[in-house]
Amino acid sequence: MTPRPTSLLDTLTAASGGASAVAVAAVRGGERAVLCHGAAGPGTRFETGSLTKTFTALLLAEMAARGEVRYDDPVGRHLPCPVPGPPITLLHLATHTSGLPRLPPGLLARAVRGGWYSNPYADFSLDDLKDALRRTRPHHRPGTRVRYSNFGAGLLGHALAHAAGCDYPQLLAERVLLPLGLADTDCDPGRPQALGHWHGRPRPPWVVPALPAAMALRSSARDMLAFLTALLDPRSAPSPSLRTALADVQRPRLALPRSGHRMCLFWNLRPRAGRPLLHHSGGTRGFTSFAGFLPRSGTALVALANTGPTRLSSFVQTGYEVLCELDLLTHRRHDG
Repeated sequence: MTPRPTSLLDTLTAASGGASAVAVAAVRGGERAVLCHGAAGPGTRFETGSLTKTFTALLLAEMAARGEVRYDDPVGRHLPCPVPGPPITLLHLATHTSGLPRLPPGLLARAVRGGWYSNPYADFSLDDLKDALRRTRPHHRPGTRVRYSNFGAGLLGHALAHAAGCDYPQLLAERVLLPLGLADTDCDPGRPQALGHWHGRPRPPWVVPALPAAMALRSSARDMLAFLTALLDPRSAPSPSLRTALADVQRPRLALPRSGHRMCLFWNLRPRAGRPLLHHSGGTRGFTSFAGFLPRSGTALVALANTGPTRLSSFVQTGYEVLCELDLLTHRRHDG
């Protein structure tokens, strides 16, 4: 794989803010590589933060392919508690157009009093989430504006789990993780993982009891490589519903004003030389992650680091740039 694999790793390690564990996995055509720095190995688990949403998107699409839910279902149809205000659909939640705030009411104040610097979501329970939902009114009419919402993504996970009659981690494992062979990937903070750091200080494992579908997933470079490879070739999935879902999450759902960008099911889409580039990133108090792929060139990259994002961090942007460089080299090789 050109540029040299070690240069990919060196570039991302340099942008990681002093991470002691960095793992990078890349796909370019038929070539694959998993590269590790420091305390990381191919199977080392990293907190992926909001990359969790891309797995939740796949779960939604898989259940829609089975006919168990519909994208235009009101979320209240699949929750045990009422949802006040105008109808919010599952698609609204998966495209950040629900109008819900970024965080549930009450979470921020509780986090500032407690674990803001380590685990801001840890003391916010499912009962707190239900109470917050009763007190919430959308900031705008659902479907009219994009407003990033961890609250909405978390609600989507609960709605899917309630529709299936089990909890989110179990449902995700049965429908997505086990069929794709992702043995390192789940929401369990008790399994071994890399030690996260924020501003140079060790952080405890990330705990998100009320919003696991938004940001609780852990994964490894080798599992993320398998996940991205499946997205590049949906036909390789083991079931018809998963094959349909892997393609469906990549379909643009709305256009973002004045940018040319599109929103898929949680995936961000940017046109690159007339071709779609899909990407997402994530962060917790101790970890930063980036994943992206270009389905038409068969190019993908995931980068994981055990340092939390800061205002000066360039890890995510560097991951995006490295992915673009890999794609450019792919086209040069094909043109040559």
